[in-house]
Amino acid sequence: MFPLRFASLVAASICASPSPAAAESSYVYCDNGLRCFKAPCPSNSALDLATGAIIEGVSIDASGLPQQDKAITDLSDALYTGKIIVRGSIEQRTQTINGKDQSLPWLVATRIVRTARDSERKHCSSH
Repeated sequence: MFPLRFASLVAASICASPSPAAAESSYVYCDNGLRCFKAPCPSNSALDLATGAIIEGVSIDASGLPQQDKAITDLSDALYTGKIIVRGSIEQRTQTINGKDQSLPWLVATRIVRTARDSERKHCSSH
């Protein structure tokens, strides 16, 4: 009886535990040239360098960047033109757009890694 009860408690605690944080990867984030008149708008995309996947319609949250990295993004358009590689994770955030809740992807940047190569910026509209 005890092993069965113990197994039930373990299973319950696993199911109740919070999900782990999204894994970090390196991304090239940029404006893809699309323009629209109604939100949500897929104007930005991010290339996941680990998987090669392009996440369309992603916004970026650069508030978690270290101060020295924020200075780089504040003084130039490097972040929005795909000129730099950022480290971070993609998370879904709910936003209310025109009275409707929508789950949208956000790239949560944690640091700037390096300058992007031209081959890594192919998904950008102009490189």
